[in-house]
Amino acid sequence: MIMGQRDQYSLQLDEVERAIEELGKSRPETPIFRNVGSLLIRVEKQDDLKKELDEMKDTLGIKVKSLERQENTLKERFNSMRTELQAALKGAG
Repeated sequence: MIMGQRDQYSLQLDEVERAIEELGKSRPETPIFRNVGSLLIRVEKQDDLKKELDEMKDTLGIKVKSLERQENTLKERFNSMRTELQAALKGAG
């Protein structure tokens, strides 16, 4: 479950990074639209959108790192418990 969440947030992070990159390539007079539900709404101030995307990028980055730490912690616990179980089974056999 944690791996799935991490993958989902990683994909969202990639999308935000691509959006920031494309926004940086656009000229100020280029019309920019944002997806709001099933509508496309024109963005008047590109700087506000850039700021919002940067904040979203930071938030998603934090979530991805947090989930990676949780995943690593769970893997370590799993490996430790597996080692203990194997040792217990050898002792009982």
